[in-house]
Amino acid sequence: MAYLTIGKVAKKTGVGVETIRYYERSGILSKPDRLPSGYRVYTEENIKQLLFLRKAQALGFTLGEISDLLSLSTDPTSNCEQINDLAKEKILQIEEKIAILQNMRRDLDAIAQYCPANSQPISDCSIINHLYGNS
Repeated sequence: MAYLTIGKVAKKTGVGVETIRYYERSGILSKPDRLPSGYRVYTEENIKQLLFLRKAQALGFTLGEISDLLSLSTDPTSNCEQINDLAKEKILQIEEKIAILQNMRRDLDAIAQYCPANSQPISDCSIINHLYGNS
């Protein structure tokens, strides 16, 4: 079995060394074996876990949710329906965030329309006044 150092794993996966260590401490990533010298040595399985983590994060899953997904992925009693339910729940959460962001944009657009966007004193800035509750 080929072993890799943390630096090589970081390069292969695009995950920083400190992030890898954090994942180990938090239990999301399996603890690697250590050489007699104390150096961590990683396997292809560790690389697969890290790539899984990166892809799941890119889809919006939190570290807690990723931990659940990893557990389900190795549990022989799990099934696709459980994973699909988690994905559907994530979709609902994303849709809620999109709605919040759209409202934020609408509100910011509205107050930006009142800003003179010129060299008037900051006390006349409608955006600042709105944020202070003066409008």
